[in-house]
Parts: sequence; structure tokens; C-alpha cells
Amino acid sequence: MKRSRTPIALAVPALLAIAFLLLPLLGILVRTEWSELGTHLTDPGTVQALRLSLLVSFWALGLSLLLGVPLAWLLARVSFPGKAFVRSLVLLPMVLPPTVGGVALLLAFGRRGLLGPWLEDTFGITLPFHTSGAVVAATFVAMPFLVISLEGALGGLRPRYEETAASLGASPLRVFLTVTLPMVAPGLVAGAALTWARALGEFGATITFAGNLPGTTQTLPLEVYLLLQDDPEAATSVSLLLLVIAMGVLIALRGRWTGAPGGGRRRERAAAAVPTDSEPGPGASEPVEPVGPVGLVEPAAVDEGGARWALHAEVTGFDQLTLDAEPGTTIAVVGPNGSGKTTLLRALLGLTPRAHARLTLGDAEVTDLAPHRRQVAWVPQDGALFPHLSALANTAYGLRARGVPRAEARRAAQLWLDRLGVGPLARRRPAQLSGGQAQRVALARALAARPRLLLLDEPLAALDQTTRAQVRHTLRSHLAGFGGVCLIVTHDPVEAVSLADRVLVLEDGRALQDAAPAEVSRHPRSPWVARMLGRNAWPATATGDGGGLALADGGTLVAADPVPAGTEVLAIIPPEAVAVHRDRPGGSPRNAWPGTVREITASGSRLRVLITSDRVPPLVAEITPQAAADLSLTDGAPVWTGVKATEVTVVTL
Repeated sequence: MKRSRTPIALAVPALLAIAFLLLPLLGILVRTEWSELGTHLTDPGTVQALRLSLLVSFWALGLSLLLGVPLAWLLARVSFPGKAFVRSLVLLPMVLPPTVGGVALLLAFGRRGLLGPWLEDTFGITLPFHTSGAVVAATFVAMPFLVISLEGALGGLRPRYEETAASLGASPLRVFLTVTLPMVAPGLVAGAALTWARALGEFGATITFAGNLPGTTQTLPLEVYLLLQDDPEAATSVSLLLLVIAMGVLIALRGRWTGAPGGGRRRERAAAAVPTDSEPGPGASEPVEPVGPVGLVEPAAVDEGGARWALHAEVTGFDQLTLDAEPGTTIAVVGPNGSGKTTLLRALLGLTPRAHARLTLGDAEVTDLAPHRRQVAWVPQDGALFPHLSALANTAYGLRARGVPRAEARRAAQLWLDRLGVGPLARRRPAQLSGGQAQRVALARALAARPRLLLLDEPLAALDQTTRAQVRHTLRSHLAGFGGVCLIVTHDPVEAVSLADRVLVLEDGRALQDAAPAEVSRHPRSPWVARMLGRNAWPATATGDGGGLALADGGTLVAADPVPAGTEVLAIIPPEAVAVHRDRPGGSPRNAWPGTVREITASGSRLRVLITSDRVPPLVAEITPQAAADLSLTDGAPVWTGVKATEVTVVTL
């Protein structure tokens, strides 16, 4: 691919900018007395100033970590009044003249400042003209680099990881220490490095607030300032030292601060490589995933002594419904996108302001409990495996969060991984797993956490058909003995029918239907559910004329069973009941329309043909390949469709 030429109007100013930034650095290199460099850097005054600079900068880094990390988390994760003002306060030292910052510190912590007299009288602490004052000054100007860098890293971390950890029983502090910090480690390291380098080079605020006392507050930058007056060559040598340190820090960061292309990928790899929980790294001899059937190994301590927990939930907000279920019930939640399925799960978890759930599990009212205390486990759509933990450590996370000893938690986790067919992959990190493998590990993690309510958001969506059948069988065997209630969001009718005792159909946050799978299959009350089941579904209004129906999208339909006039109904037509002809059909069909073939797709051993017509909504017919060949069906072919009135199922809405 031929690269486009860089416009001269942009290239020339850019080169001038590079020269402008480079020339001062070249000036230091050119003017350095290389033969005297060792002498200048080993001078007792310089060595003393260097030691003091290192002491001050590392203390400043420690204070910045202690105060700045929580502040960065607050700015990234919490909404509160005045947040923009607080962020401006963080940025202010970066744009404020350092000497002005020193004056501000003097007026706040000096002997006549706002807090200075109180600090001196109460604790005997005097900051100005003391090493501690130099630490305070360096922290004031350097901490913003840490806060801004870490806030950016936290902003790029999806909250779903932290929410999933909370659903597994981890307290907010545990989530922060075991999930959040390891995942933003590259941003934290980058911010810490910049903070330390900035503290090492601080001058203006230090000399204004802490003075320039040799051995006490005279850091290396202040030493350079004095040497310029008495020994310019030595000042150049010391400046070179500071320049090398600063450039070394920036080169080590390699674009993490500036957001250079590829930085995100580096951060992901770094997060995945952080050794946590003493997990050995992957090796070349890692076992591969088995291809045989999934074994049904019963894990130890699946529940808590056979306890059982019924579910009662009153959901308000975007979702408005009441949900009751006996222990051991599995409910499939279905509905079109935006119907409130995921919102319902998040309301039960206590993780969304869009809806609120008054929730009772067994005899325990858990509405006012924090998410990590509800014992409600959640598997989100993408699994949200913690990238810095192995599959085994991921699976044991919920047990460890609940205080289960490490060895016992790992034994139970390994059994769950074995049961779901990913046991040999226990030491791999999520980045080394396929989508299907990762989804099974996420499912094992939720099941191992011993929840009272299990929420699965399309848990099998990433699996291939063969593996999906195996995992569905394993999941069904567990749910058969599960003492709580399980809600499964799915778009797969096979999952809804094979796994669920009930099917809850949502539409616009309301429960449109809540019935046994067989009843929903026979009489779906939602066009979306009917189409999910492979049926044609047309909303209509009964005309009262011998089973006549006026279709909402235009046209008429005749059903065998008459319905009172004005009744809102859903007309269900199985695709296999639609007859396709080249010419207008004769005989018994009371419904016949001309149309055009728009799409032909394979469905098992049969073909599904989408036919459009100007008389009725689009209609799907299911025919054999031989019938399609006999009719010479192709896209755009004109056809007639016929549906017997007895084949139309009418569901009253």
C-alpha cells in the first residue's frame, strides 16, 4: 500500500518543534566537561544533595501513593457534587508556577499559616526549613501525575470486573486490592515513575517553602542553582545527571503516559502477566483442552449443608414485576434487546440505579445488603475473567473471598473446572483461553462460589454446538440439586426449554408471560418469542367475522377459531404449515397470498424460505430441499403461499 506524502506545511513546523526541544538538551551534552564529570558528580556537596533528593523524592512518592491512589479511585468510580472542582484542584499544581505553590504552602503550613501554628503547638511539627517541608513541597507538585495517570487507567477498566468480584462475595476493599489494582498496575507504575521523577526535579516550591539549607533541604536541583553561580561546569555535569534520570524514566514508560499506539495492548499483556496468588506462569508443555465428553465429577461442598432458598423479588424502576420461585427453580428470562433482561439481573445484584429489587432469599431479607453480602453470583455475557489470575485462581476467588482456606478453595475449584471440561487448563490465564473455554471457567467460578441465587447472562453463547450441549447437560445436572433459584438470560430456545422450569418473557421491563416452557412454546404471547421459536407471529385484531383477523401491519388472515370482535391477538403460524406454490393454490386453503422469495437458508435438513408480499407481513416457510428444487426457487422468484385456517393458532393478548 502506497503511503501518502506528509504535507510540507505540517512537516516543517513539526521539524522545527523537534529542533526546539532537542537543542537545549544538546547544549548540555556539548557543554559537559566529560573529563571532569566523575569529579563533579562525586563532590561531597553533590553527593549530599543527591542523597537528600532521593530521600525526599521517595518519601514524596510514598505520600502520593498513600493519598493519590484513593483519590484517583474516587474520581474514576464515584459520582459526587463538586467532582469537576476536585479534578481541577488535582490539576492545579501542574499549571501553577512552582514559586506560587511554595507561597501557598507557606501560607497554609508555615508558622503563621492556617495550620502551621496548630501543627507546632499540638505535635511539635515545623515544616518550613526542614526536610519534611521539602517532602511536602515535592508531594504537592508531583502527586497530580500519579492521580491523573491512575484515573485514566481506572477509567479504561470496565466496572464489570469489579462488579463480578463483588457478586462472588468480595468486599469493596478486597475487590480494590485483588482485582482493581492488579489490572491497572501498568498505569499505576507509570504514574508512580512520573511522580518520583517530578519530585526528584522539584525546585521552585521547595526553595520557597523549605528554603535552601545544605544537608536539610538543599536537593540536587537547588545544588544546580547554586553551582551555576560559582562553578558552571559542575552545574552542567549535575544537570546531565538529572537529564539522564528523567529520560530513563520516560524511555522505560514507552508511551504508557502519552497513550502511544499499542499502549493498550501492552497494558493488557502486562495485566495478564502479573503473577498473583502464587500461580506459576504458563509453560510450553501446558495441556490442551480435552475433546471427549465432559465428566460429571461432583465437587465438594456445592451448597451449604443442603440448605434451600426460595426467591421473592419486587422489582421497580425500569423493570416492574414481582418474581416468586421455589428452591431449585430455574427460570429462563427471554425478550428482545432493551426489554430489561440484564437490568433485572443487575437489580437483583444491587448494581444498577435503573431498577430496584426488594429481594428475599429463603428467610433472609437482603435488599439493604451490599452486593458482596447477598450471596448472589453472576456470570456476565463476556465472562469477565480476571486477566491477572489463572483459571484455577479465578474459580477459587469466590470461596477465598468468603474465607474458605486456600487449599480447600483450590480443591473445590479444580473439581469444578474438571466437571466443566477445562480442568487441564487450570494454570492458564484468560488470555490463553478460547472464548468457549473462558466462558466455562466463568461458569465454574460462579457455581463454585456457593450462591443462594445464580444469575447467568447468556452463559453458553460463546460455545460451539457440541460443547454447548455438553455444558448444558452438566449445568442441568447441577441445577437439579441446586438449593437456590437460577435465572438464565438466553436467546436460545433450546436452552430455555431444556434448562428452565419456567420461562419469563419481558417486554419494555414488564412481564409479558411467565409459564412453563411447553406453554410458552404452544402459546407465545410475544411476537419476539414466537420468532425465537421459529414461528411466524403477526399481531392482529379480531374482526368478529368468522375467525377473521385484521393484521396490525396490514392485510387479513382467517383462523379456524372465532374470537370476539375487537380482541387483540397474536396469530401464530408454524413455518412448516406454510405451503409454497408457483401458481395460485386451489382446494382448501382459506389464506393465500402472492409474494416474492427474498432469502433461502438451511435449517438442519430443511430449508427456510423468506417470502415478502404487499398483502401481508413477511412470511417464513419451511420446505424440503427437494420441494425447493421442484419449484425452482431462487431469490426473487414469484410464488404463492397458502395457510390453512386450522393451522393458525390465535393467542389472546
